[in-house]
Parts: sequence; structure tokens; C-alpha cells
Amino acid sequence: MLLPFIVLIGAMFLMTRSAKRKQQQAAQMRNEMQPGSGVRTIGGMYATVKEVNEDTVLLDAGPGVELLFAKNAIGAVLTDDEYNRIVHGIEHDLKSDADVVPDDASSLTETDDSADEAAAASDDKSVDLGKKDAPEEPADETPAAEAKSDDDPKKTDGDSDAK
Repeated sequence: MLLPFIVLIGAMFLMTRSAKRKQQQAAQMRNEMQPGSGVRTIGGMYATVKEVNEDTVLLDAGPGVELLFAKNAIGAVLTDDEYNRIVHGIEHDLKSDADVVPDDASSLTETDDSADEAAAASDDKSVDLGKKDAPEEPADETPAAEAKSDDDPKKTDGDSDAK
């Protein structure tokens, strides 16, 4: 009877301990903010720190836009590379040594030789996705086509020979 109570108290202690650790890490991150750092607020706004005070932070959200936030409203302090990638769309050139990903899946199924041949062939001719021109039928065959359709059995509502 005493064992479940002890287990419950132990679980509560572990949960509050991890929550306190997360709060301390967040407070440390907010205290280490410096002017010029890129941040994300808890509301999802990205800005640059302009000034850090005791309980507030002055953020530069754009040309001529300065916003005053409480320090605890800062959700994350971002690295320069991450901030530039998100806000300005500037990718850091870490992947210059990596393989180039093809634009289409055809190169994944072909060998190198056949891929080169296919690329050369695709440059030479364009692909026509339109309907192919069918030979025009003479006007006198139209009644014959109607006669054929009369020979076909017609379906009626509810009556069917197939079961």
C-alpha cells in the first residue's frame, strides 16, 4: 500500500526536476543574449536584438521597426547561419562537397551512359503532350457508324441478362 505512493512521489520529483532544468537553461540562454543576435519570439517572430535590459529586450524587426519585448518572450537565440537561412534565405555553403541531387528521378534508374544519352536526346526534340492528330473520317461514313451503334444491344433499367 505504501509502495505505489512512494513511486508516485518519485515520478513527480523527476518531472519537476527536469522542468526546472529546462527553465534554467532557457533563463541562461536569455541572459546570454547580446545585441546583434538573431532571435525567435515565442509567438514565432524573427528579429535581431538591438538592446538588452534587465527584464526587457529591444528587437529590430525591420527597417525602422523596433519592438520592446519581455525577456521571457524570447523563445530561442539563433546562430547567425540559422537566422540568415530562415530570414534572408541565405544558405551557408557547408554542402559544397556533397553530391548534387538530380532534378528528376530518371537518373536514379539509369546508368551514367544512358543518362547522358537521354539528356542529349531530350535536348534535341521537344515532347508533345497534346492529342495526336487522327485521320479525319469522311462524312459519308457517319451513317455507317450510327448503324453499328443500332446493332449493339441497349441496356434497360433493371433488366440485365448477366448475373
